[in-house]
Amino acid sequence: MSITIGMILGFFAVALAFILPGVGSAIGTALVGSAGSGVVTEDPDKFGQVLLLQVLPGTQGIYGALTGFLLMMKMGVFAGDVIQLTTTEGWLAIAAATPIALVGLISAVIQGKVAAAGLGVIAKRPEELGKPLVFAAMVETYAVLAFLATLLLVLFGIDFGGVA
Repeated sequence: MSITIGMILGFFAVALAFILPGVGSAIGTALVGSAGSGVVTEDPDKFGQVLLLQVLPGTQGIYGALTGFLLMMKMGVFAGDVIQLTTTEGWLAIAAATPIALVGLISAVIQGKVAAAGLGVIAKRPEELGKPLVFAAMVETYAVLAFLATLLLVLFGIDFGGVA
C-alpha cells in the first residue's frame, strides 16, 4: 500500500483533534489545580468541591480524543486496512476536526481561568458551589457546540473512499 498525501492529511487531522484540545485541557486543569491547592491547604474538606471545578476543563480533551478515534475508525485504522484518502478527502478531514481542535484548545484554557476564579467562592462560601460551576459550565457550552459540529462533519459531511 502506498501512502497518499490525503492519508498524511487525514492523520494530521487526527493529530489536531487529539493534541490541541488535550493541550488546552492540560493547561486548564493545571490552572485550577494550582489555585485549588491553596484552598485545600486551608481546608482539606473542600477537596471534593475543588476537584469538581478542576475536572471541567478536562472535557475538551475527551471531545478531541473522541473525534480522533472517530476519524481513525472512518479511515479504517482499527480494521487494519487504512483507506487511501485523496488529497481532497484529507483536507476534508482537517476541516472536520478544526472546530473541536481550535475551540477545544481555547475554551479549555478559558474554562480553567473561570473555574480557578470560582475557587474564591469555594474558599469563602462552600455552600455556593453551584454558582462557580454554572460560570464554568457556560464556557463548556461552546466546546459542546464545536464537538457537535465536528461530530456531524465527521459522520455525515465526509465520505472516505465511499465509506460513509
